[in-house]
Amino acid sequence: MRAAFPADKPVTMRVSGTDWVEGGWDIAQTVAFAEALDARGCSAIHVSSGGLDPRQAIPVGPSYQVPLARAVKQAVKMPVVAVGMITDFEQAEAIVGTGDADLVALARAMLYDPRWPWHAAAHLGASVRAPSQYLRSQPRQFRDLFETQS
Repeated sequence: MRAAFPADKPVTMRVSGTDWVEGGWDIAQTVAFAEALDARGCSAIHVSSGGLDPRQAIPVGPSYQVPLARAVKQAVKMPVVAVGMITDFEQAEAIVGTGDADLVALARAMLYDPRWPWHAAAHLGASVRAPSQYLRSQPRQFRDLFETQS
């Protein structure tokens, strides 16, 4: 990809950390693949898992795929994205804060609440850049939530 795609454009990859099947694809293989991608200039890697085999036994629960991202993060220099039932503000903050991943990707949480990032920022005492059209919607209890765009 890097030979054919402009160097100033990011090339990212989404990988399965494991297929959750004994004798199948596992985290050691994913780490080796991620190291090869890192050496070849991959810009970031998004670590997910499973969903491909009827024999899989996925231990679904909050942050269940984060250990896969952590294993990849420990082996590469490129940014790593974690997923896996990340729905709580502190949960997302802890994943990044502990260095388990550089970013979190939200799926179902964003489907349920498209303003999840704004609510997380308000809860954690941060601010977000908002277009001027949104400024009048800022909640009173979060007077410093919105920064204006210039």
